[in-house]
Amino acid sequence: MTHEPTELDTPILIVGGGLGGMAAALAAARHGVSVVITEHTGWLGGALTTQMVPLDEHRRIERIGANGSYRRLREELREHYRRFYPLTDRARRDPLLNPGAGWVSPLCVEPLAAVSVLESMIAPYRASGLIRTLMHCRPTRVETTGDRIDAVEFARADGSPVVVRAEIVLDATETGDLLELGGIDHVTGKESQAQTGEPHAAAIANPDDMQSGTWCFAIEHLDGEDHTIDRPEQYDRWRDARPPAWSGAKILDWTGPGEDTGLARPYRMDVNPDDDPAAINVDHRFMPDGPELWTYRRIAARRQFREGFYRSDITVVNWPMNDYTDGPLLGPSAAQHRHGARQLSLSLLYWLQTEAPRPDGGTGYPGMRILPHVSGTADGLAMEPYIREGRRILALETVREQDVSVEIRGDRAARRYDSSVGVGHYYWLDRHATTGGGIPVNGRPQPFEIPFGALVPRRVRNLLAAGKNIGTTHITNGCYRLHPVEWAIGEAAGHAAAFSVVNATEPHAIHADADKLAEVQARLVRDEVELHWPEDARW
Repeated sequence: MTHEPTELDTPILIVGGGLGGMAAALAAARHGVSVVITEHTGWLGGALTTQMVPLDEHRRIERIGANGSYRRLREELREHYRRFYPLTDRARRDPLLNPGAGWVSPLCVEPLAAVSVLESMIAPYRASGLIRTLMHCRPTRVETTGDRIDAVEFARADGSPVVVRAEIVLDATETGDLLELGGIDHVTGKESQAQTGEPHAAAIANPDDMQSGTWCFAIEHLDGEDHTIDRPEQYDRWRDARPPAWSGAKILDWTGPGEDTGLARPYRMDVNPDDDPAAINVDHRFMPDGPELWTYRRIAARRQFREGFYRSDITVVNWPMNDYTDGPLLGPSAAQHRHGARQLSLSLLYWLQTEAPRPDGGTGYPGMRILPHVSGTADGLAMEPYIREGRRILALETVREQDVSVEIRGDRAARRYDSSVGVGHYYWLDRHATTGGGIPVNGRPQPFEIPFGALVPRRVRNLLAAGKNIGTTHITNGCYRLHPVEWAIGEAAGHAAAFSVVNATEPHAIHADADKLAEVQARLVRDEVELHWPEDARW
């Protein structure tokens, strides 16, 4: 019988197996530096898999504005479907195959397909020993000496501990777990205008007022069948709830918070439409006034596959109706609010099955079926809630609203950084209703850059942020938190960590030394990372 070690040593420790962590691990391993990557669930992929959130991307993603490794991820996802799924001939020939034909992104896929592809991408490095994964390991303690992290202790699924010592540590967790455990200077929630100088920042800071999280789930609809779940314990509460951002409307209704106006916005749902998958418009600049929810995050469009392979489309329910605003999903009250978020999502499902108004004048869709085989869980809810905003480091450089906002910068490009280690974009500074009752105010960002200093904490010398925990604000987090940006952040962190190990240096020294930073940037460019947008790129 073999026994897992209780202590490990590694040049680089990456805590969190989401997209940022995966990109970091691949970057370090490509340059011959060993990493240990930990994940507290059983799946790699984070937001794309355990949280069941299809890729959120910008309108230029097929041409520019993404790392080469992210493009390979996308093409591997498409090839996975071509190789293993019974696609129609038309879908198979489509170079821009979108298996779900969802309109949130040009590429909507099932979580298990993404897990398979991510596992295959790291398989060679696992075989060589350059990447070691520790699954079902949750960080519980951070050992420090002065301004350095010595080790991180984890609890395995059975409760037994394992300690990992490393030269460089990357926090790629969804909520910035190491920042709290290690006493690393960070911020949560809304900053004040006095703190950031942002025109749309709050008058008074509120660390508990952050973007709502959402507990996603996948559904299909089987007409003539009854898959109604048991009435959730909190159903009465959520059926009657009228959160502040809904302007008096009920949360379980075909409405949601409007952008900027504070007025409720209508939504609609067209179940299993006879639509043409190739006709889906993914350009959010042309989003209709009454957005259609069924196709928005659809991850399997039955008409993309051989007739009869799917009895129904499969769509992910990540809608305004299950945005949880009662409190943050991290911190001292996390357990209470995680339970509440799960109850809200189950209540939404039950409402859809029993009380939702239908276009034909009836109520309820009893044929709605939640899909545990898609989520990988017993109850069909995602393994983890979708976390839009967690802890953020107090960084050497902080990206503020005035650095990216179209409304502030006009036709000028976003701020250009000499220290850029990647680029990103999205349609909006995408802010949902908040846990403090805030109404979304969705500004627009110009195509932006990722400054290296945003990955480096002010004090701790051997830590890098490798996900949505970089130096952004409550406002700019709304566009720097999306899938391709998280990947770019992680890849930059992996490069910087590998450079630090090989050259016996540290992230602060890279940031302070123009020659060192230029070498890291040159390595990024050789690995097909875009550091700047074309001069004429605008929203």
